[in-house]
This record gives sequence, C-alpha cells and structure tokens, in this order.
Amino acid sequence: MFADIYKGRRVLVTGHTGFKGSWLSLWLSDLGAEVAGLSNGEPTTPSNFCALELRNKLHHFEVDIRDREQVLEIFQEFNPEIVFHLAAQAIVRRAYENSVLTLETNAFGTMNILEALRQTESVEAAVLITSDKCYKNVEWVWGYRENDILGGGDPYSASKACAEIIAATYIESFFSANSKRVATARAGNVIGGGDWAPDRVVPDCIRAWTKGSSADIRNPNATRPWQHVLEPVSGYLWLGATLWLRDQGVIGEAFNFGPSQSANETVGDLVDALCCYWPGLHWVMAGGASDVSKESVLLQLNCDKAKALLDWRTILSFEDTVSYTGEWYKHYYKNEGDHALEISQQQIRDYSECAMKEELRWAS
Repeated sequence: MFADIYKGRRVLVTGHTGFKGSWLSLWLSDLGAEVAGLSNGEPTTPSNFCALELRNKLHHFEVDIRDREQVLEIFQEFNPEIVFHLAAQAIVRRAYENSVLTLETNAFGTMNILEALRQTESVEAAVLITSDKCYKNVEWVWGYRENDILGGGDPYSASKACAEIIAATYIESFFSANSKRVATARAGNVIGGGDWAPDRVVPDCIRAWTKGSSADIRNPNATRPWQHVLEPVSGYLWLGATLWLRDQGVIGEAFNFGPSQSANETVGDLVDALCCYWPGLHWVMAGGASDVSKESVLLQLNCDKAKALLDWRTILSFEDTVSYTGEWYKHYYKNEGDHALEISQQQIRDYSECAMKEELRWAS
C-alpha cells in the first residue's frame, strides 16, 4: 500500500484527535509508521481518538497550534520526515460565534506549521489539508477546480482561503528551491464512524437516535457530494507518498479529493438511508430560517487533477458510504464503546481490498 513509503517513517499528524486526523493516524500506524500527534486536546466526548485507543499507538503532544514556539519545539523533538497538517477549528457555524479564534487557528496556525516545516531539517514532505470551503462559492452546478477563485463570505471559508494563500506563499518563497516538498489538499462533506462533532448532520442524528429521539434537520433539501472518511484519507496518504518519491507533477500543487456527481444526494436522503440502522426512529425539519441561510445549498469539487496526476478517485457508492457509517455506529453502541478499533481496522482492510480490485495505483 502507498508504495510501502510509510513503513518505519516518522510521521507527524496535527489534529490527530479529530475525526479525519484519528482515522489517518490509525491507518498510518497500521502501515508501520512511527506516528506522533499534535493537537489541542480531544474535541468531543466521546471521541474517535479515544475509541480507537490511539494513545497506545503514537506519541501524543497537546499544544495549541497558535503557539508558534511550542509547535516548533515538538517538531524539533520528534524530527518528523513526513507531516500531515489537519489541526483546525472545523465547525462552520461555530466560526460565526468566534471568528477571531477561527481565523487565528486556521490561518495563523497554518503559518506556524509552515514555519516549523521551514526550520526542521528532518522534514522532507508535507500535506496541508484545508477544505472545499476555501473556494468562493457562487452556487454553480459544476465542480470547483484547483485554479478557481479562493474566498468566502463567512469566517470559516475565509480562514481556509487564507490558509491556502499562506501555504502557496511559503511554497513559492521558501520551499521551491530546497528539498522540502509540500502540497495542499481540499475535501469536504466527509462522513463515517467516530464523528461526534456538533452541527454536523450524521453526529446530530446519532446523538438524537441513541436517546430515542427524532433528529432535527435544518436544511434537508441541501445537496452534498457525500464521501466516506477513508476516501480523502487515502488521497492524503497517496499524495504524501508521491511527494516523498519526488514526483515533480505534484510538488507545490493543490488537489481536490471528492466524490463523483453520482454521490450527490440531499441531506434528507442521507438521513433516510441512515434511519435503516435505527429502526423506528425518524427526523423532522428544524426551524430557524436564519441559520439555514448561512449554509451553502450546493458545493461540489472537480477532482480531474487528482485522477490524472495521482490516479486517485473515490470507489464507494453512496449506499456503501452509508453502510460503512451506519454499521460503525451500530457496532459501537451495541458494544457500549468497546471494539471500535477492530471494526475500524476491518473497514480499512475492506476499503483497501476494494481499491486493489479497482486497480488504483496506491493499492497496487
């Protein structure tokens, strides 16, 4: 898998206690990497980091990425060879409540990571993960490409656009002429087991249904390109591997990692599909039109670049994505939180086998 790049490598993951970061850290550990994680504590209770028992699998550092000196100290203590940066304030609606924290964390926090990359000699490759929200969303029906305009009419989108601009500046000014190979990655609307973040449709449903209540859905008619968490994580891992291998076509580039248009379904359709795993429970449309107006109705990525340069694409259907997600939560709550590690590792193996059958390069 991934050209066997990660076996025995020192890999640092920022945001390793988050939803995507914990899945990425588990996969890296299973690939034989020596993993260190840097984050500002566990973001939720319960958390996927705790469910996967990751404290036993990696070096755990608690630090706020806004603290430049502490970030640099951890980099130079662990001396990573490869870095994945995911640490962020990741909740769109929370950014309205605390725009300063969001901008400081997502924009200046990324700058601090880039400074640490710049000053740590051991680092050779780094993937900086932002979001599909970095694009200036004009609600058009085709997917955004990596060279489309960045921007945002809300604090979260602006913070992610700023992170991309800062990354591009560092790549052009400091990394293009030396051995450090850096790229950025953009993905969104990721679902899967182990997500308990607030103001996200799947965790909101799970919290309600485990209490025997109906789920309140704000905007059931909004269309999203849903993908399972393992899809973009496989893209991040393969991008990191190709950077390590000095593939000139990917160094300094930005990549979208998202599903095809066939995965576009409404929020209501997603919740209806998940209801099958919680018999007898339902959802209702919540009030609050002012909240709905803050949410994008349509946002889709064009992933032709990742397909052409990385031979990467999603492989799970919408039905498979829902199945992976529903089965994970069903297993977790049936076993009262035990054995989450086993089902997660099994899903990674199952997903990898699907990729091998599809003859994707990273799985060959």
